[in-house]
Amino acid sequence: MVKTRFAPSPTGFIHVGNLRTAIFTYLIAKQQGGHFALRIEDTDQGRLVDGALDAIKNTLTACGLLWNEGPDVGGPDGPYIQSQRLPIYQQHAHQLVESKRAYRCYCDEARLDSLRELAQANKETFIYDQHCLTLSDETRAKYEREQTPYVIRQLTPSTGSTSFTCEVYGPITIENDQIEDQILLKSDGYPTYNFANVVDDHLMHISHVVRGNEYLTSTPKYTLLYQAFGWEEPRYIHLPLVVKADGKKLSKRDGDAYFSDFFNKGYLPAAMVNYLSLLGWAPPTNQEIYSLPQLVDAFDVSRINTSPAVFDVAKLNWVNAQWIKALPEAEYLELVLPFIHADVQIHTKRQLASLFQERLDYLAQISDHIEQFYHPTPDAETLEYMNASDHSVVLHAFARALEPLEDFSPAAIKQLITDVGVACSIKGKDLFMPIRIQTTGVMHGPDLPRSLAILGKTEVLRRLNG
Repeated sequence: MVKTRFAPSPTGFIHVGNLRTAIFTYLIAKQQGGHFALRIEDTDQGRLVDGALDAIKNTLTACGLLWNEGPDVGGPDGPYIQSQRLPIYQQHAHQLVESKRAYRCYCDEARLDSLRELAQANKETFIYDQHCLTLSDETRAKYEREQTPYVIRQLTPSTGSTSFTCEVYGPITIENDQIEDQILLKSDGYPTYNFANVVDDHLMHISHVVRGNEYLTSTPKYTLLYQAFGWEEPRYIHLPLVVKADGKKLSKRDGDAYFSDFFNKGYLPAAMVNYLSLLGWAPPTNQEIYSLPQLVDAFDVSRINTSPAVFDVAKLNWVNAQWIKALPEAEYLELVLPFIHADVQIHTKRQLASLFQERLDYLAQISDHIEQFYHPTPDAETLEYMNASDHSVVLHAFARALEPLEDFSPAAIKQLITDVGVACSIKGKDLFMPIRIQTTGVMHGPDLPRSLAILGKTEVLRRLNG
């Protein structure tokens, strides 16, 4: 059975790049009728953040990426939190020591720092010198008696090369003399990231490992570990990086790094999944709006690109706008009303929300529309249009016709505008644009009769005569 895993560290909110990885991981499993597992990699205890695990689970749930196995759900290969699996890693690390595929290293930080400084001075890449591999039995026994702290390092071949195949980037080969004897088990008994991943992926029967292409050069370390244990290696799928238009990484400072940054502005989770799935993957058709089930049906690993994927906020806004427009009224109102100022009456809130549904890129944007609606500030283009010619005839005629109007409904207002146009022999843009600008301050906006009905007759007359 195809089985993938998403394995985040609970060190904060989910980065949109990591969420894209989770989406692809989910799609690869579901497209082939397999399982999607959630595994929490918390072995770096110093970087853990309170509440991060709940944030991870809440994000995946909101996006519909429900896991078949993992924390809270369970499964046949648990536990699914690495800090609860320490005896497993320790057992496998010592198994490699016994088979001469790994060794205990007693070097302290002072010695390692001196080696790093020497490598830096010689402009060389630091690679551990295997000092502890050749320790005498007497020295080893002395360290054991003194209970000297140690790590367990993998023994890497000093000659030859190691290769693996990525289903996106093809065959990758690294010379073994460029691969350090990596630490498998730290002195505190916790495994390193690479070692825990390999052990867990094997024991959890992960068939496809999906991750960012920054791991391409470190994957040979995984290959060597699989070979040391005599295990079958999973299939690798490395994803292109997600970058901004200038080629830089998404950053927390710019507010474009985390799913929560967008969710809190009113980007819909379904829209985020839709957009992120298009970063680095080419759909088989020109279709751009996909639900999660549609993505499962359409997804194909062979259509993943190798070049960096550009995170385009304008494109995300367009995708999100399509999802907002398609929301049923009740669902839309439930989502958008919290973004409208509390001092607006609920009836008016609903009217305003309905008025602007077709014009929102994200839900929080409605506050800007409402601010402009009640406190119009024409831009330079709008002022230029109004100053280009005299629109007083149509504005005065509309104001005079409006004063005796008792039925201030959108339908009645629409008919009144039409009647004024006939009376003044003015139609189209020259009729509607001056009225819109004078009453709402914008050249382009939502339905004009509905807008005026919400403003109310008194306010509309004030603006027409202002």
